[in-house]
Amino acid sequence: MKIIPVIKSRDLTRSLRFYTDILGFKPLWPDSIEQELANGVAYLTQDGATLMLSTHALDGLFGSLNRIFVDDVDACYNTFRTRGLITTGRPESPIHTAPVNQTWGLREFSVTDPDGNGLCFCTPIN
Repeated sequence: MKIIPVIKSRDLTRSLRFYTDILGFKPLWPDSIEQELANGVAYLTQDGATLMLSTHALDGLFGSLNRIFVDDVDACYNTFRTRGLITTGRPESPIHTAPVNQTWGLREFSVTDPDGNGLCFCTPIN
């Protein structure tokens, strides 16, 4: 069984740039990306994980949060910063400015995509 989160998008081209240029996802079917965009969806993949961006009315919910477990949350954060991730947009949220050790045993940081959807990148604290 495989579950694919659906992330709501107002502008697929803008969202596609954020998810590929900053977060490093790649189109799942590169030869079909233009057709996907015309259909209002885009399937993306990275390290065996898949997600779907969608403009369809009943797909996803703006402002949702998805957790993404990675091997090294600090390296991931640094990579996103070098790709242009801006961390000044949520000064009230420490996990949007740098990785933080949480009391529940995860080291994590969050990003907010151009549509207000949250992605929380996590690594268990050993």
